[in-house]
Amino acid sequence: MKANWHKSTYSGASNGCIEHTKLSADQRAIRDTKNREFGTLVFDSTAWRAFIDGINSGILQI
Repeated sequence: MKANWHKSTYSGASNGCIEHTKLSADQRAIRDTKNREFGTLVFDSTAWRAFIDGINSGILQI
């Protein structure tokens, strides 16, 4: 399956740029838009939800 990467709506902001993709029903991934050679972080669905909730609540900052 080929990944269909999407840039964050915050790309271009001074805090950096990331891309995300859905790898499967149970996996998501993110990578640095400017440094793709650094690889990706892959999350299962539970970890992805916790990651997004952490960002939305302000506990995590990107």
